Amino acid sequence: MLLDDKNFPRRVQRDLLDDRDEELELELFDELYDFEGLREGSLQTHEERLARQRYFHTLFSLQAELVKLQNWVVKTGHKVVILFEGRDAAGKGGVIKRITQRLNPRVCRVAALPAPNDRERTQWYFQRYVSHLPAAGEIVLFDRSWYNRAGVERVMGFCTDAQYEEFFRSVPEFERMLVRSGVQVLKYWFSISDEEQHYRFLSRIHDPLKQWKLSPMDLESRRRWESYTKAKEVMLERTHIPEAPWWIVQADDKKRARLNCISHLLSQIPYQEVQQPAVDLPERQRHEGYRRHPTPQELQVPEVY
Repeated sequence: MLLDDKNFPRRVQRDLLDDRDEELELELFDELYDFEGLREGSLQTHEERLARQRYFHTLFSLQAELVKLQNWVVKTGHKVVILFEGRDAAGKGGVIKRITQRLNPRVCRVAALPAPNDRERTQWYFQRYVSHLPAAGEIVLFDRSWYNRAGVERVMGFCTDAQYEEFFRSVPEFERMLVRSGVQVLKYWFSISDEEQHYRFLSRIHDPLKQWKLSPMDLESRRRWESYTKAKEVMLERTHIPEAPWWIVQADDKKRARLNCISHLLSQIPYQEVQQPAVDLPERQRHEGYRRHPTPQELQVPEVY
């Protein structure tokens, strides 16, 4: 059991450091050496710190390319839909976060739909997804998508056999229709091993900032690992089409998965750098008689830090 593995506490601590550092966006990598706890007796070796520096350097370079892609999408009116699928804890949310981190949310937005309500269950299956599709100059990332029917709905018995088969008849035509309408469709499946999912679930249990990610449905999906495997294999076989092929991301290593997915995404869109006009900051207008009134003390946020 991974819980009894002597390396488990060390790995949890290292993952916590990864998450915190990315939130802090440590562009100056040498600062890692100066933080208390990362010197003597650190959980990180020198080689691990160097690997982290290389990761951040590559990530920031790819994010700079994503900004160029965004500018090109806006200028050309390109429309992009990117689907992220995979088992629970496969790292979909992590790569979506790194893609959107430095982009304009009005251009690149995330669609993460909840379970359908009673009214939506009576609609055409794809209807609730259509309203989230991009207009010209937009990128939409689906954190799970219409492929819920081929995965969780099939495994958990939330759809009938007839609905399941109708999905496979409809989805290739639905995606071809999107492509014919000028929407580029990219589909990524994040693949992790049995052992890695087991570890990540345990990690979430032991991290109070991640426990919210574990739902009863997630825990049940762990028990039904083999059923999800069969459903995934059928899905890939029946929905891998030339107009919208599946791409498999090996995701046992979260950092490699993020970098590889972003790099591949950039390679699939024929963007070019768009020259932006120079920005000149105008002089602020000043008027005699203008007086700034002090803010009432009772409205001030206390300066605790």
